[in-house]
Amino acid sequence: MPETFILALDQGTTSSRAVVFDHSGNIRARAQKEFTQHFPRPGWVEHDASELWSTTSGVMQEAIAAAGIRASDLAAIGITNQRETVVVWDRQTRQPIHPAIVWQDRRTAAYCDELRAAGRAEVFQQKTGLVLDSYFSGTKLKWILDNVDGARTRAEAGELAFGTVDSWLVYNLSGGTLHVTDATNASRTLLYNIHTGTWDDELLNLLDIPRSLLPDIRNSSQVYGQTAEGLLGAQVPIAGIAGDQHAATFGQVCLQPGMAKNTYGTGCFMLLNTGAEPVPSRHELLTTVAWQLEGQRTYALEGSVFVAGAVVQWLRDSLGIIRSSAEVETLAASVPDSGGVYLVPAFVGLGAPYWDSYARGTMLGLTRGSTAAHIARAALESIAFQVAELLEAMQQDAAMPLQELRVDGGGSTNDALMQFQADILGVPVVRPRITETTALGAAYLAGLAVGYWKDTAELSALWQLGRRFEPQMEAAERQKRLATWKRAVQRSRDWEREDATLNA
Repeated sequence: MPETFILALDQGTTSSRAVVFDHSGNIRARAQKEFTQHFPRPGWVEHDASELWSTTSGVMQEAIAAAGIRASDLAAIGITNQRETVVVWDRQTRQPIHPAIVWQDRRTAAYCDELRAAGRAEVFQQKTGLVLDSYFSGTKLKWILDNVDGARTRAEAGELAFGTVDSWLVYNLSGGTLHVTDATNASRTLLYNIHTGTWDDELLNLLDIPRSLLPDIRNSSQVYGQTAEGLLGAQVPIAGIAGDQHAATFGQVCLQPGMAKNTYGTGCFMLLNTGAEPVPSRHELLTTVAWQLEGQRTYALEGSVFVAGAVVQWLRDSLGIIRSSAEVETLAASVPDSGGVYLVPAFVGLGAPYWDSYARGTMLGLTRGSTAAHIARAALESIAFQVAELLEAMQQDAAMPLQELRVDGGGSTNDALMQFQADILGVPVVRPRITETTALGAAYLAGLAVGYWKDTAELSALWQLGRRFEPQMEAAERQKRLATWKRAVQRSRDWEREDATLNA
């Protein structure tokens, strides 16, 4: 039989990627294209949804060509996506009615405050496993319905469709015939009940969301349909969907309870597999669906850091102290430590375990001797400190001591960061040979659905070690640095309060 392949589409926050994998899980070809970030007001972040599709469509074609194959050589397509980002479009014309509102966007923070003040936070947390925050899709969707002329009337008439980015891509891939999502993406909307696995009427009513807008919820691995005739030259099964962090966890084959991974991308996301039962968090973590296979849900605890790799982009684009993101490792390594500088990159508030929309970026410990290198090192260390706080909260919630942390994403290729991460965690950090685990997870889910891989045991056997980082820092030094970090975080959270007092 001729060799066949799996195509993974990875639609992220700053770029769209396509990766062709073979049966051994090796990359045969990849293509990537960045797209425009829009910041119409402070705290607002938008994407052009049509550009999300056009860049995805473009890299899909590029990757197939780069692999030297045809669409007929693809066994299936898997999709993974930036989560919580909201798209609303016309079902007939397939045109978005408003720019996509990105997961980082904070425009609905005040509305979330109102809901909390009205005593609604607990019902959302109990049913969805999420904290009531503007990070998630539900309040963004409500904002579009309330602020785009005619949107609510058209939604109630069934003319509009809502989706997270996975739904938007599948709708376009299928020529408008499939309006679906999977359980992982649904579990990030504030509209989905993680216990019943369905859209929840009480939550829809609280946010005034018409059910007719919503996609059908499917497994993370199943054949949903095929690509539209004429799109690729052959019709290919669309067979896997998972939000990016869930896909990365699956790609890291963290299939047993107690296994955890952390992805270093624009943000930073740690997921701990907790098995067949959802574990409620006492420390402001999220309880989420890790994936759903054949109707059986696996759950995870998740901690989200809003600004990780984005702090390196800030050094490059806003401060201008590096010309490319790759330079940060060399600059940071040119000094033995941060010189007492601590940077809290709360540019869009703080995620877990604080969920403080009003915290602001803060740099402390500056002296006349502080240099660009110290700031670069403090920026990298800020990523590791935030991850350490996630793990601390996670282990308290799940009572599952971590043996190692599997890592992936662009930041995981930074050896200095990974060594400091192991030092500040006190557990080994393990990087796989293939760090494209988000795309790999989407490929695995799609491949399982069409029998390309037999079962999850076969996937576990494909995982290969790239490098292991053992902790080297003394426990007393680790605790001292973490304590100083927490003091810096408190200052970033006090800023808005102090500013309001001064301006009263």
